[in-house]
Amino acid sequence: MNNKPHTYDAIVVGSGISGGWAAKELCEKGLKTLVIERGRDVKHGDYPTANKDPWDLPHKGAVPEEEMARDFFKQKRGPFINEYNKHFMLKDSDHSYDEPNRFDWIQGNQVGGKSLTWGRQCYRLSDIDFEANVKEGIAVDWPIRYKEIAPWYDYVEKFVGISGEKLGLPQLPDGHFLKPMDMTCVEEHLRDSMMDKFGRHLTIGRCANLTEAVEGRGPCQFRNRCKRGCPFKGYFSSVTATLPAAEVTGNLSMLPDHLVESVIYDDEKGIATGVRVVNQLTMETKEYFAKVIFLNASALASTAILLNSRSKRFPNGLGNDSDQLGRNLMDHHYRAGARGSFEGFKDKYHKGRRPNGIYIPRFRNIDEKSKHPDFVRGYGYQGQGMRSNWSRGAYWKGFGEDFKNEIMYPGDWNMNILAFGETLPYEDNTIKLNFDKLDKWGQPTKVIDATIRENEYAMRKDMKSSAVDMLEAAGFKDIVGYDQEPILGACIHEMGTARMGRDPKTSVLNGFNQVHAVKNVFVTDGAFMTSSACQNPSITYMAMTARAVDHAVSELNKRNL
Repeated sequence: MNNKPHTYDAIVVGSGISGGWAAKELCEKGLKTLVIERGRDVKHGDYPTANKDPWDLPHKGAVPEEEMARDFFKQKRGPFINEYNKHFMLKDSDHSYDEPNRFDWIQGNQVGGKSLTWGRQCYRLSDIDFEANVKEGIAVDWPIRYKEIAPWYDYVEKFVGISGEKLGLPQLPDGHFLKPMDMTCVEEHLRDSMMDKFGRHLTIGRCANLTEAVEGRGPCQFRNRCKRGCPFKGYFSSVTATLPAAEVTGNLSMLPDHLVESVIYDDEKGIATGVRVVNQLTMETKEYFAKVIFLNASALASTAILLNSRSKRFPNGLGNDSDQLGRNLMDHHYRAGARGSFEGFKDKYHKGRRPNGIYIPRFRNIDEKSKHPDFVRGYGYQGQGMRSNWSRGAYWKGFGEDFKNEIMYPGDWNMNILAFGETLPYEDNTIKLNFDKLDKWGQPTKVIDATIRENEYAMRKDMKSSAVDMLEAAGFKDIVGYDQEPILGACIHEMGTARMGRDPKTSVLNGFNQVHAVKNVFVTDGAFMTSSACQNPSITYMAMTARAVDHAVSELNKRNL
């Protein structure tokens, strides 16, 4: 670190899932690192609703309609925001965006980002995913294969702590797992039926809730209040795990409440020299400098920073020689599946809570035998089987002693399986900047325009019908298949827009997450994804971040950056 003011060895933009990992790895490798977070500071324990019950809150957990209409007018379209977690959600009134087609962008700008509220499901990508684009002639080829990232999956999983069981499937590689959570009897029944009649697997979810203590964290208390922040450090977040690990090195500096406007590019040196930031509270603008910069602000936010980083060399955004920056936006499409009831197991009941569900790995288009004639790629299911309780009486007509006696006893077992499907990378699914419409901090606003297409709609028919078939074969009754209108963004797995690739003419990043034309800028959040696969992506972001930092530090030591 030199004596120039505001100068560090490394700058990390964003402190969520991937930003926390970038900070940890950089600091542990000896780099003086500045983490810039747009939102407010949050430390472990800053969870005001973690121990609240409905009667402890003014509106019993619901956000008043007037407040929703004023501050959360886009997020109210979905089920994610409530009185327990609204302080971890961005207000649409401050961070709105234009959407020619509906796109639900769920944001969480605070130290820790969405690692405080994520769903914690962790599934590795496989070579079936990494090779799909090139084999099918879609978009561009991933510049890596599974063998290159497998050791980094191992590395991050051992620190994160993921409960689950090994299956030995090529489409869903096994990982380093803590002991799995239990399944209910009806889930086990469906598992056995599926294997017997379809040769398909069902397993407990691979989840970053700790069934055993890891690195002084946890174990999980099974309170099912994860999206409020966990006082017990019972699940992985950057606030409880990676940022404290970075801090203990003495190399970490934090700068909350500052938005990064752009990356500063030196035309003569051909490298980035730092970032330009705006203090969200005072509107003051400052510049911070570093040898290496990691963008981890979230897929759309990192891409927006690059698009806003214009210079003589890059008039359309930093590293945008390929015109692919802002393109190929993806999310998983879901809201399709089936549910039904089961008349057996009357002598059994589940005990307590479980912050996890079941997972049915992809079984379509993994080999010639499983090839579907109507679509490419595939989907997996998540879900849960449980026995209904007294709350079912809320939908009954009745009153008095007989009514109360009836709801005192458990009802039937129920099962719901919900599919998560892969969305192909379409070049005209985009995020752009509107430089004529500025936000309250003087920054260009975002225009997000993305839809699913024929391949996804064909897949959804199978997502629904296969769910019905599996429940019917297992003897479930009153089965309802569903296919609600898919909404991109609603799965909160936004990715792409600064894709990796082998050729600088058709991609933004290389195989180590470096901007092709600006080697000291790395992007390791969801923006780098070349295809979406159908698995929850966060563990891939973590592994790729750790790998990219290792490469960056190696290149710094060789004086190549």
